[in-house]
Amino acid sequence: MTTITGIAAATAHRDPQVLRWLGAYTASTLGDSVYYLALSWTAVSSGTPAQAGLVMAVSAVPRALLMLGGGVVADRLGPRRVVIASDTVRCLVVLGLAATLFLASPGLWALAAVGLVFGVVDALFLPAVGALPARVTARDQLARVQGMRGLAQRMGAVLGAPLGGLAVAVGGTASAFGVAGALFALSVPLLAALRLRPLPREDEQRDGTALRDLADGLRYVRGHRTLGPLMIVVLLSDLGFVGPLNVGLAVLSEQRGWGASGIGWVLSGFGVGAGGASLLLTVKGHMPRTGVVMGWTMVLGAVSIGALAHIPRLPFAALAALSVGLLAGLSGALCNALVQTECDPAYLGRVSAVASLGSLGLAPLTYPVTGVALGAWGTGPVFVVSAAVCALAGVYALAVRAVRRAELPEG
Repeated sequence: MTTITGIAAATAHRDPQVLRWLGAYTASTLGDSVYYLALSWTAVSSGTPAQAGLVMAVSAVPRALLMLGGGVVADRLGPRRVVIASDTVRCLVVLGLAATLFLASPGLWALAAVGLVFGVVDALFLPAVGALPARVTARDQLARVQGMRGLAQRMGAVLGAPLGGLAVAVGGTASAFGVAGALFALSVPLLAALRLRPLPREDEQRDGTALRDLADGLRYVRGHRTLGPLMIVVLLSDLGFVGPLNVGLAVLSEQRGWGASGIGWVLSGFGVGAGGASLLLTVKGHMPRTGVVMGWTMVLGAVSIGALAHIPRLPFAALAALSVGLLAGLSGALCNALVQTECDPAYLGRVSAVASLGSLGLAPLTYPVTGVALGAWGTGPVFVVSAAVCALAGVYALAVRAVRRAELPEG
């Protein structure tokens, strides 16, 4: 491993190391978007809607069960190795599925098997991705890197689906899976070219068993005056936000008569707002009184979430969604940046795993509950409850002194 020593770090958007990492992450994110579109289209075309839903959900189980172990692997083996291995496996599996679809119609079992592999790989990939920026750039540039990461996520969401749809239209689902595999392959040489910063006592930190490392990481989070409360903030905000956004918007659009295009406009407003928040953090690189700003943006974003269900006209709903994206995007980016700067890099894989478990493992479990609540109460009360939970996350952040006083380093 080649390391950087004794060299002043360049500003993130001018640093070749950061740009390589960003290019690899963007390619991988685009690959994810194309893959999931191709998977859902193939599943719907090959079976019933219920069967397609099971195929799409099968990856969630291993991802949730193995996420904490993935954080241990990232810290023990190094995040770059894990990310390279993850994208290599995804590339080979997806290209193998593309070749199979060219030659035959394997049925839903093959799609479910690929989804299962992706769930296992995601459990390794997500903590490693969270741990990698601290090994690529200096601490005072991590906020900018989080902003750049947010822009890459928005780009993946905006461009990935049309790219996958075009590939399906031109060459069928096999071509779409081939495009996804090529994007995963593109990330590998960019990651291999990274020069990483060494950690203090790096060899000593790999002693002991994996189970001991996991317990040590959980104790570290629980005992840290800032990271422990931040994990609660992440969990509360995701529990309040994820269900209504992914389930409630469809019901709301149907009730208002907006149709599928209406969901698109609302989600576009959210995406523009979230992209603007990421761009702001990328440009500024520092937010004075970070903890206070994060808490208040959560509270104000909660107000916008509650208002969204009570706006009858689509243009104003899209504007409210833009406000939600801007405020929730900024608070989320600041929270992630604080996790990066507050955490000892030796624990970042495990800490990222805890944060990812809340947002990607536990929060999706609210989908069935949200659906039942929407049927029983309607959209208005459900969105108000969602707003209350998100506001509670912001109030908690403002109430905890260590979080309220947390600051991103100036860069």
